[in-house]
Amino acid sequence: MSAQTIDRRAARLRRHRRIRKSVSGTSQRPRLAVFRSASNISAQVIDDQAGHTLVAASTEQTGVADGITGVAAAQEVGRIIAERAKEAGIDTVVFDRGGYIYHGRVAALADAARQSGLEF
Repeated sequence: MSAQTIDRRAARLRRHRRIRKSVSGTSQRPRLAVFRSASNISAQVIDDQAGHTLVAASTEQTGVADGITGVAAAQEVGRIIAERAKEAGIDTVVFDRGGYIYHGRVAALADAARQSGLEF
């Protein structure tokens, strides 16, 4: 790994820690946390007070985004996380972009979750 790779990761983690100071999930309004890797994207709805993940969706799960990648896969994950949250009785969440720029796959996931009825 090069120094630039380490610095980028460290900068993202600094941003994520800074965001997490003010963004926290409750049982009434849990946190929608996004993780983006080079090839996959995942989202979790988390109750930080109880320390539990309520629902989750990822491109790594079978049947979620089979055969699609990139922004289209992120949109599918956003749609599925919203459906699963609705089934669990969750209507509103607080969005945690995880230190990533709100652009591309992260924005696509958020927009798809909003269009599927999740409020944030």
